Amino acid sequence: MKTIDELLAEGVAGKRVFVRADLNVPLDGTTITDDGRIRAVLPTVKALAEAGARVVVASHLGRPKGAPDLAFSLAPAAARLGELLGADVAFATDTVGESATSTVAGLADGRVAVIENLRFNAGETSKDDAERGAFADQLAALADVYVGDGFGAVHRKHASVFDLPARLPHAAGYLIANEVAVLKKLTDDVQRPYVVALGGAKVSDKLAVIDQLLGKADRLLIGGGMAYTFLKAKGYEIGKSLLQEDQIPAVLEYIERAEKTGVELVLPVDAVVASEFPDLKTKAPAGATTVAADAIPADQMGLDIGPESRKLYASKITDAATVFWNGPMGVFEHPDFAEGTKAVAQALLDSPAFTVVGGGDSAAAVRLLGFDENAFGHISTGGGASLEYLEGKTLPGLAALED
Repeated sequence: MKTIDELLAEGVAGKRVFVRADLNVPLDGTTITDDGRIRAVLPTVKALAEAGARVVVASHLGRPKGAPDLAFSLAPAAARLGELLGADVAFATDTVGESATSTVAGLADGRVAVIENLRFNAGETSKDDAERGAFADQLAALADVYVGDGFGAVHRKHASVFDLPARLPHAAGYLIANEVAVLKKLTDDVQRPYVVALGGAKVSDKLAVIDQLLGKADRLLIGGGMAYTFLKAKGYEIGKSLLQEDQIPAVLEYIERAEKTGVELVLPVDAVVASEFPDLKTKAPAGATTVAADAIPADQMGLDIGPESRKLYASKITDAATVFWNGPMGVFEHPDFAEGTKAVAQALLDSPAFTVVGGGDSAAAVRLLGFDENAFGHISTGGGASLEYLEGKTLPGLAALED
């Protein structure tokens, strides 16, 4: 995989460099609530601009239906990128049309432009190779060189991620290079004890990665909504807690495998519960109480791990050499149910281990709960991509950057 440093050494002055970034930031109307992904691509964009390239930044945002939808416009992200760069960033109001063509043509050396949301064109996400390829051809006309730096999208076989690099000289940006180096430390060169903390809502989203990690991790800590399927599989009363009943057979198999292979599978011993899901807008008190994990009342639902579970999970992280965390321990957006996620984040900070926060909601929780991002070993920008890498899958966007 060619690096951006190699590309810069060859010279990019005056060249149009297409940077496939991940500017898929959360928005409240037109206000960005977390600019972490924009900041993550800054080193690559700055290096190219300072070397005299004409930088064309492209990304998706949200899930528009293959047509323009202003609710998913990249205009706020382009404005924020300009603020962070301390320079004007031009914005094209389409992807490959008249605005994009004229905006890119008007770029001077060392200047940056952002084109509109790639998913406004149906060709970006099409499953038809010809349709996707035709859109990639149009994108290729805007550039001389391709730099892949949108790690959060590399698990997608999309036109700008998979097809476009085949049409242009290409290299990996700093973000992707760093993400891959970190993930190799979790797969090929693991320092032990290796502890993995998994949370989030659905156990089905994590089955494949659990399958892989049962052969690699020393301990698996299970929290979040997915924990209740594990608890139910063990015969516990879980009340109205989130349950994927169809996944119980798989969960039982994993519990058995963990016992046979000596992997320590740690489940909550208590839970913070309420009768209804909390209001995340008003954050009004939810009537939370703490109960044993095997005795959740029939009219209550588990929404966070309890205080004894927090102590237990922290103790399992204390002596680790490597920790990977993906998925919150509860409904961290509400103060009544944020303590479990806080406890795991704090345990990572207190540990001397190499710590990796696996993107997605975990990264959002770190920022929302006020933790210093720089205190963690690494915070990934791609939750889904990180998990698929750990599952052993070939990621299309990484394969496309291989020489």
